[in-house]
Amino acid sequence: MRRGLIRIGLVGLVGGLAVVGYTTYRIWDQGGKEDNRKADAIVVLGAAQYDGRPSPVFQARLDHAIELYKDGLASTFVVTGGKLPGDRTTEAAAARTYALTHGVPAEAILVEDEGRTTLESLRSVAAMLRERQLSSAVFVSDRTHMLRVLRIASDEGIDARGSPTTTSPTDATFFARFEATIHEIGALGLYFVAGTGP
Repeated sequence: MRRGLIRIGLVGLVGGLAVVGYTTYRIWDQGGKEDNRKADAIVVLGAAQYDGRPSPVFQARLDHAIELYKDGLASTFVVTGGKLPGDRTTEAAAARTYALTHGVPAEAILVEDEGRTTLESLRSVAAMLRERQLSSAVFVSDRTHMLRVLRIASDEGIDARGSPTTTSPTDATFFARFEATIHEIGALGLYFVAGTGP
């Protein structure tokens, strides 16, 4: 009986490690791919902002997305992200202001400012795109975030491509990338098992 339980435990451990290993590979593999085909929209995933000023992580995403916009990748520029309790403004508002000051015209910018998670923001973005008969989008976020972003966007019916930023602080050191990867493994698990996540 004890040997049987030990074997079951070992099989479970090996299986769990295999799942984690494969998921890590998929996260890093997707994060290394850049799909810069022309699309209907560029979508920047929100991140922390400090009283209207994008955090270094958010700024890295915005800088990359603005570069793609100026290269003519899409004519619509979507900024996303709500606000946390106590914030005076939203991530999307901070992103809009930043994009305006860096040459993106106001008429090109769409604002999704209700979502407080990746899933909430992407569901809102999908609805916004459908309303405007836009079907394809290039999503900009950190390398480790891209697999989850593209999976959710595809599940929401968007022809989704990824263009990860290479200058994010989440990718600056091995420890930072490792920490971000662990977060994404957990977030992907929540999405697949419970249909939710951060």
